[in-house]
Amino acid sequence: FTQGLQYVDGFLYEGTGNHGESSIRKVRLETGEVLQKRDLPQQYFGEGIVVRRDELVQLTYKTEIGFVYDRQTFAPKRTFRYQGEGWGLTDNGQHLVMSDGSDRLRLLDPATLKELRRIAITAAGTPVRNLNELEWVKGEIFANIWQTDYIARIDPATGRVTGWVDLRGLLSPRERAKTDVLNGIAYDAAGDRLFVTGKWWPRVFEIKLVAK
Repeated sequence: FTQGLQYVDGFLYEGTGNHGESSIRKVRLETGEVLQKRDLPQQYFGEGIVVRRDELVQLTYKTEIGFVYDRQTFAPKRTFRYQGEGWGLTDNGQHLVMSDGSDRLRLLDPATLKELRRIAITAAGTPVRNLNELEWVKGEIFANIWQTDYIARIDPATGRVTGWVDLRGLLSPRERAKTDVLNGIAYDAAGDRLFVTGKWWPRVFEIKLVAK
């Protein structure tokens, strides 16, 4: 039940959700083998993750608490608090960027994890809600739109959606009947590769963006 995805130094880092099934994982991209895993306690529903330097940060859904782990060992280091729901998380190089299911993205101080400000996200002047899993890609914020097969490409300076990634048809109808929504974006900056997946999806896809 993929909630967060990131590609770092040749491996995928994944956060999964659902009560009793939530975890953080280090995964071999080529085979899907789980190399390292830490489960969350039953009461927490895991959400977005981000790896920043030597730490991995994880949000939870409705319990208003986040966890910080040692990236190498997955040992817990500390917790932090925020108001409202936790959905997606990414790193723009200066701040952590957090979604909460609304039409706003929060900028967090990476050291204290305190909220600094919020950015309103719009498309053609209309608020874009249900912003979910996030990824920083070449100076843009890519955001899954919950319950759709679309990723919004967001200008972080203005909050405007500059384009949409249409991922309809990645799974066959038969496969899609056994899965949940699209959710999971990971970018390999060194290799300029973009990966996407979804909740309970059988595969991670490497995709190339083309103009429609």
